[in-house]
Amino acid sequence: MFMYVFPIVLIVASNIAYNLCQKLTPQDVNPFSALFITYLTAAILSLIGSLFYKTNKGFLQSFNELNWTSLVLGITIVGLELGYLLAYREGWNISVGSLVANIILALMLIPIGILFFKEGFSVYQITGVLLCIIGLLLINK
Repeated sequence: MFMYVFPIVLIVASNIAYNLCQKLTPQDVNPFSALFITYLTAAILSLIGSLFYKTNKGFLQSFNELNWTSLVLGITIVGLELGYLLAYREGWNISVGSLVANIILALMLIPIGILFFKEGFSVYQITGVLLCIIGLLLINK
């Protein structure tokens, strides 16, 4: 049960810290300087983490099995980081900006999940989608 819940707790806690850090990054700082330090920190932590995460293959051996997704993920992460930083600099509230972005994201991932990953979609989920759309309309009034 712990390993089922732990990733979600980690995501939520990390997202809280992430949004706070994005909101509190100084306005006058070049966003790419902030991103450079962010990714340097992430690279160092990833290297340290690799020492403790044991698999059948070593850290360097695993590079041979990587595909295009790691490169594209790097590009998308820069887009995410820059997008949130610029949104907060443009005046989005921390309580609304993330909510709007994540609701839209969830709505856009539904057809992708259904079409490409053959995920099911029930009446309850359709009701949830409709409530999310109503929520988006209300929160932006």
